[in-house]
Amino acid sequence: MKSVLVIGASGQIGKMVVQKLLDQDYRVRAMVRDANKLGGLNHPNLDIFEKDLESDFFQAFQGMDSVIFTAGSGGSTGPDKTLLIDLWAARNAVEYAVRAKLAHFIMVSAVGAGDPDAIDSEIKPYLVAKHMADKHLISAGIRHTILRPGSLTDDPATGKVTSKRPDSRDAMKITREDVADMVVLATGKEDDTNRVFELFEGNQSPEDLLV
Repeated sequence: MKSVLVIGASGQIGKMVVQKLLDQDYRVRAMVRDANKLGGLNHPNLDIFEKDLESDFFQAFQGMDSVIFTAGSGGSTGPDKTLLIDLWAARNAVEYAVRAKLAHFIMVSAVGAGDPDAIDSEIKPYLVAKHMADKHLISAGIRHTILRPGSLTDDPATGKVTSKRPDSRDAMKITREDVADMVVLATGKEDDTNRVFELFEGNQSPEDLLV
């Protein structure tokens, strides 16, 4: 049974990812700052690991096969938390994954993280943090999948996606559930391919983006 560490498991995407992995018979370690935020989720294959991302959380990686980083500082925090969580905690997670010899690191990043200067955005500090975290992962020597979704919505999953950036800013969106489905699908890939791509609503099946 494959073991997966989910960092940021109490977030909206994180909760979906945890449940979907459990539904597919993975063993899941859900890392959260507060277990109460998981809403009483209980499953025989679920291990809840309470730890703050600003502390040493290497222990969470022990015995895992892969890791999913879907944590974030949130829109209500300041630049300090953006730096400490979206950049430094992500960087530390990469270091821990390499140290623990995990096979695969899946990073939930953000559209624009590839080139923060190319998008006129009020969240540029966040994109810079994501850019640096992604860059560190790419150079770390661990197999990786980096997903850079557009604006997130709470609509039901469409089951159709694209990695081609839409021409319209308003069309640069995707449901959280479609992102969660792509994360789970990427987790199941057994090849040695490194993948980095943006993710939006589209007309392709998720499997087409992971060939």
